[in-house]
Parts: sequence; structure tokens; C-alpha cells
Amino acid sequence: MSSELSQYIIDRLERDLDVLRADFTRPRDIPTRFTAIDDLFPADTAAEISNAFPPVDEMRIYKSFREKKYTSRSADRWPKALADAIFAFHDPRVIDLVSHITGGKDVVADPFLYAGGISAMAEGHFLNPHIDNSHDYERKNYRVLNLLYYCSPNWDPENGGNLELWDEKITRAIEVPSLFNRLVLMETNERSWHSVNQVRTNQVRRCVSNYYFSPHSPNGHETQHITFFRARPEQKVRRLVSAADGHLRNALRKVIKSGFSKKDLYSKP
Repeated sequence: MSSELSQYIIDRLERDLDVLRADFTRPRDIPTRFTAIDDLFPADTAAEISNAFPPVDEMRIYKSFREKKYTSRSADRWPKALADAIFAFHDPRVIDLVSHITGGKDVVADPFLYAGGISAMAEGHFLNPHIDNSHDYERKNYRVLNLLYYCSPNWDPENGGNLELWDEKITRAIEVPSLFNRLVLMETNERSWHSVNQVRTNQVRRCVSNYYFSPHSPNGHETQHITFFRARPEQKVRRLVSAADGHLRNALRKVIKSGFSKKDLYSKP
């Protein structure tokens, strides 16, 4: 099925290739380039992917002032439809098309799911403004692109749980609704502050996440940092705490070379 899903992605991207490339690169009031692709898969296929999500009590929970969400990258334990949905984006033909849209060079996928996998967000869950970890788990390649596929049926923007892309000072954002069967291509670099606003419904917001990497720095110079969180404009105290927390964790990352997130890396057979 993975090859079938890859073909669906290929067909959908090729249908609007030039339009998507123009949308990704057009000037906006934020520094982060992105585009959204709706109706990525046939509706019944998208529903099958959504239904394949494991119960949240079988997922890992992150719970802090930075974020609250469930995640998993144990693809060997998921139903085949869900694992196929992840690895369909690893098809070289898909990578080439996405690279054409985004201008990526020497782009590769992440077979270990160091940064990728699935996430589920329940009522009250959120992800505060942050920039992503700069590298892959071996720190050889830079993270250059987030591929976020949303698969919560009948998701309404009023539910919250929507992607937000911020200006560099984190004072204003563009909101990108996490609509069912939507793929968002979003560049990631040291200026790509983004977040997920609080979920305001008892429905579960589901996302399949892939990340692409490249040996070329997206910043035009060498850099290295952990996932660095800030806070929303109205969260004055949390902004101070987040800044101190980020600098401390970044310093620890330089000391602990092996990092903190390898213990549940996926080993693709």
C-alpha cells in the first residue's frame, strides 16, 4: 500500500506543481515559506489512515509549559495503513517533487523517525512557539522541511489545534487550519517560529509528521541548536522562563553529545 499512497501523493503534487511552487515562494508577512495541499488522498484512504491511529494511552505524552501532546514513532507497532502513510513520503519520487516545489537541494528523508512519527492532541493540548532541532540524530544533516499531514475527519478551524507561523519577534502569526486530508509543506530554519494553538474540542487532532534533511544549512551558515521554545505574546512570564529554559537545554545538548531523544528511534526493517 505504501507505493499506492506514494502514487497518490505524486499525482496530487503533479496536478498543481507550478501553483504550489509559486505559493510556497510568494512573499508573506512572516519569514517562513509554506504551502498547503488539500485532498491529498482519496477520502476513504484518508479515513483509513485516521482510523489506524493507536489509542492515546498507547502513545507517549509530552506535558510541560512548552507543550502538551501525545506522540509515537513506533511504526513497527502501528497498523500497516499508518506505517505506509509515513513511509510513502520517503519515496524518492515524492522527495524529488517536494524538492521542486520548495527548492530543496540534496534532500533526504528520515528513516529512523528521529523527528517524525505521529501525534495526537486532545482538548487543552497545545504546542508553544518554537524553532525545531537543527539536525538529524547523527547531526550530519540539517533539518530543512516539515511535512505535516492532518487526518482528523470533519476538523473545523474553530476547534483550535491549528498550525501558527510567526514573525521573528513572535508578535503576530498566520494561522493554517489543520483540515482533514491536508498536507502542509513548511520550511524549517532558525527563523521559522511556529506553534499549534490550544485544542478547544473533545475531538482528537491527528497528524502524521515527516521531516526532510539536507547537508546544506537552510540558514546560509553553520548553526546548531535544539528545539527552542518561546511563548505566546500574552504569556509574559512564560517568555522569560522559556528563554532561560532554552539556553540551558541548548548548553546541556552540547555537553551530552548523544542527545536526549534516541531511546525510541525506529529501526526500519
